[in-house]
Amino acid sequence: MKRTINLSRLLALVFAAFLTQCNSAKESGQPLPLPPGDKGNAGLILPGGFEAVTVVDSIGRARHLAVNHNGDIYVKLTYNEAMHGKGGTVAIRDENNDGKADIISYFGANKDEGGLPAGMSIYDGYLYTSTVKYVIRNKLVDGQLLPDPRTDTIFIDEDSGLFRHWHSQKPLAFDNAGHLYIPFGAPDDGGQDLRTVGPAGMPGGKGLDPSPDLEWHAGIWQFDAAKSGQTQKDGIKYATGLRSVLGLSWNPDDNTLYSVVNGMDNFHTRYPNLFTDWQAAVLPGETFVKVTKGSDYGWPYAYYDPMQGKNLLQPAYGGDGKIVGRAEKFDKPLMGFPGHWAPMDLLFYQGDQFPAHYKKGAFIAFHGSTDRSPFPQAGYIVCFVPFEKGKPTSKWELFADGFTGVDTVVNTSDAVFRPMGLAEGPDGSLYICESNKGRIWRVMYKGDRSKFGDADLATMETRAATRTYIRTPDEKTDNLGKGGEMAGHILYGSYCVSCHQRNGKGDNSRYPPLVGSDWVTGPHDRLIKVLLHGLQGEIKVNGKTFNGVMPAHGPFLDDHAIASILTYVKRSFNKDSTPILSEEVTKVRNTTSHNK
Repeated sequence: MKRTINLSRLLALVFAAFLTQCNSAKESGQPLPLPPGDKGNAGLILPGGFEAVTVVDSIGRARHLAVNHNGDIYVKLTYNEAMHGKGGTVAIRDENNDGKADIISYFGANKDEGGLPAGMSIYDGYLYTSTVKYVIRNKLVDGQLLPDPRTDTIFIDEDSGLFRHWHSQKPLAFDNAGHLYIPFGAPDDGGQDLRTVGPAGMPGGKGLDPSPDLEWHAGIWQFDAAKSGQTQKDGIKYATGLRSVLGLSWNPDDNTLYSVVNGMDNFHTRYPNLFTDWQAAVLPGETFVKVTKGSDYGWPYAYYDPMQGKNLLQPAYGGDGKIVGRAEKFDKPLMGFPGHWAPMDLLFYQGDQFPAHYKKGAFIAFHGSTDRSPFPQAGYIVCFVPFEKGKPTSKWELFADGFTGVDTVVNTSDAVFRPMGLAEGPDGSLYICESNKGRIWRVMYKGDRSKFGDADLATMETRAATRTYIRTPDEKTDNLGKGGEMAGHILYGSYCVSCHQRNGKGDNSRYPPLVGSDWVTGPHDRLIKVLLHGLQGEIKVNGKTFNGVMPAHGPFLDDHAIASILTYVKRSFNKDSTPILSEEVTKVRNTTSHNK
């Protein structure tokens, strides 16, 4: 017994000495030894020599994150369900340098509402946080995990349509001269009249010209980082023509602002005579841009085609996938990525822990697509772009994979994790957070930096060429033939909402409800036939008789469009996740067209 007690005391003394050494190293600024990686790198697939450890597994739906000079981590959540929107910032501390969170604390009195908050940055000793409406800051206090609770409101968004508009998130970036940069996303997708057709637009719709959206949206504004109570009118419009910016970063190597931009969606749904469903799956490209004062990247008049390597005229303004027209005059991106990958964060690596290959290059987190149907969804990775003197030096590389947990992402919900935020720790570790559950990984390099080379990247190159959520889909073999919910949402808004209403409940008079209707939950063939060929005469829905005319939509909607509308109706109004297949529509069309 005595020997056991002495051993326990010895272990306690050793652990206490270890903690003392960790605290001393933190206080002196000396680097601590890297903790061991998790078995299997916590599910991540990385280049040779890299390891990953899970810092925390499920803190809530995480957006962006920042790491302080002592290693404390701060994360912005989409919404804190437990605290009804308050407490939307998370503070995390690893006290014993094992790579795992020992203290997790939720704080923040400002309530999150509407949209998807994103901003989380540390600048000049302050923690800056953004909600959809506000940018606030709190003073960081040495030795304390939580910042000073006294909040300074730096910016207030006074846009009356803020919570109705798309792309209202506010990521943050700072330069070396005391300026804060905030993007204001386009309120809609492609420049159509927001007041009459909504943010998604309508099939065949024309864009407003000139676009009124550009006065206060689709751009980046510059503000004073330390001045309280600013509104958009106090800022300077720094750049324009940027549809939706979530990744925004100041590059200290050339003292210039850079961004990754989310491109437009649903080209086939809105312009089926100009773009195939395959073209709409891979276009328009997501872009990596250099943002200088006065930059104009062309939204809504132009889009970037990464396969052709040029700006093209947007179809809402007369484009057809080939015409350049006035798109020629807009700034050209540094690099394009496949459509709808959804770039969420951008980080220029400044540390010395990673091999020299990564020094000064850019890491980009891709959240993954939601609207590539009928092809597999894509993205869900972290890539790396070698970078020097203000431009990429070669093509992008796959850096971190394994987030999806599946080989083919049919629906966005199939992905186990969705990469979201990036941050660099004081020792050069790379932190990655994701938005489904709120897991955070710490990525470290444990190999010989001097020997890092092509062999260490070979596995990643193979994965990039073979994974359906990374490689370019084959137009025939990768077509899954399933209706797309986002496309269905747009088409429903154009062709169905005036009768069945936005909530699917009809008008309680002439037009029957879709909610709870056995016409919707019943056999697929019957439902498809109604939308293809129409219906008239008495029918009974939910115990009530209706007698009206349902027009035929088959003559002007293709099979994928029909499948998409019905998939949207089943999922949105009846919680039925079973998709309608394009091949089902084709079969019904072919077998009923002669006796419709």
